Amino acid sequence: MQPYAEMSTEELQALRKKLSAQYREFQVKDLRLDMSRGKPSAEQLDLSMGMMDVLSSEDDLTCEDGTDCRNYGVLTGIKEAKELIGDMMEVNPDNIIIYGNSSLNVMFDSISRSMTHGVMGCTPWCKLDKVKFLCPVPGYDRHFAITEYFGIEMVSVPMDEHGPVMDVVEQLVASDDTIKGIWCVPKYSNPTGISYSDATVRRFARLKPAAPDFRIYWDNAYGVHHLYDDDQDHLIEILAECKRAGNPDLVYKFSSTSKISFPGSGIAAIATSHNNLEDIEKQLKFQTIGHDKVNQLRHVRFFGDIHGMCEHMRLHADVMRPKFEAVTSILERELGGLDIASWTRPKGGYFISFDSLDGCAKGIVARCKKAGLVMTGAGATYPYGRDPHDSNIRIAPSYPPLGDLILAMELFALCVKIVSIDKILAGRK
Repeated sequence: MQPYAEMSTEELQALRKKLSAQYREFQVKDLRLDMSRGKPSAEQLDLSMGMMDVLSSEDDLTCEDGTDCRNYGVLTGIKEAKELIGDMMEVNPDNIIIYGNSSLNVMFDSISRSMTHGVMGCTPWCKLDKVKFLCPVPGYDRHFAITEYFGIEMVSVPMDEHGPVMDVVEQLVASDDTIKGIWCVPKYSNPTGISYSDATVRRFARLKPAAPDFRIYWDNAYGVHHLYDDDQDHLIEILAECKRAGNPDLVYKFSSTSKISFPGSGIAAIATSHNNLEDIEKQLKFQTIGHDKVNQLRHVRFFGDIHGMCEHMRLHADVMRPKFEAVTSILERELGGLDIASWTRPKGGYFISFDSLDGCAKGIVARCKKAGLVMTGAGATYPYGRDPHDSNIRIAPSYPPLGDLILAMELFALCVKIVSIDKILAGRK
């Protein structure tokens, strides 16, 4: 196809008229399509329904060590759950605390604890004049929402195909002791779908922060969320790498089963050094007597071990793979060669990152909404919701049925074309 920028004004105006007619056809369909969040589909949730049957009133709810999961106690999680989640997170079970259903809650608690009580004896952040956090962009909007909630200044760091640009990260972290952390989604990143390179992980582990209470918030949300058996990204394990580098306390590593079992009823965990664990437990023992051990046991008995979990994730992949392939196929068919957009092609995770011409993302999302398609808000992938280029849009293929997704992407591509033509024509006036 001919790039739009090479077409004459008359050709673009004629094409714009034709595309507008197609857009009106979508509008009269009264569509109700939602691609705003990366939620598992009903088909994916059905994969875990057997978890409802693994425990009953007739079952023994006692752990191997004699713990009665019906009662109080076991602050950091039952042994069997630590072993299962430890294998999932690729860490020693002794370095894990099992929480409730949400890793986002664990991250929130970690920021809150640092604000009110500091990190391992350092000054509580609330008593400091300024606290900053590094935010790789485009990134995860809920991460940014946490730091914004606590009034922490967010500093954007660019991403490339290897992860955060480490020259920038290293310089900022080493020179500014008000920088206390960085958000990371290292594998099948939200929203780009890229995984950090080996060199990037090693450089993270060897950071030399000016602030002794600096921590890497390593949200490995998609560690087992591959699309293909024979083509997967692999990530160096960050805790082991930090230990090798002489920085054992540098990382908080988070994960959960939210997109493995049930998003509202999974189990979440933090993995970190023994020094950090001791610091966290000082707060945790006042917050709870123990999280939901019955749910921890339910997960262990449903999956059995990491091999059972991996087999389960192959079933998820069978649902997700056609959706990702449909999105990239439609984008290539409709927009390839026009020089008005680019997009990522992840091997796993939940998102595809789409970049339009500068200044077009808000217009594309708004035009989609007028025709019945709700997308993630333009700018959501940047701190404070401000994309300086107004170009990035997060595509979340997981939730709609495949037929609806195909319809949604055809509408999306049409909106991209219309808004892009308007942008080019406006620049010629």
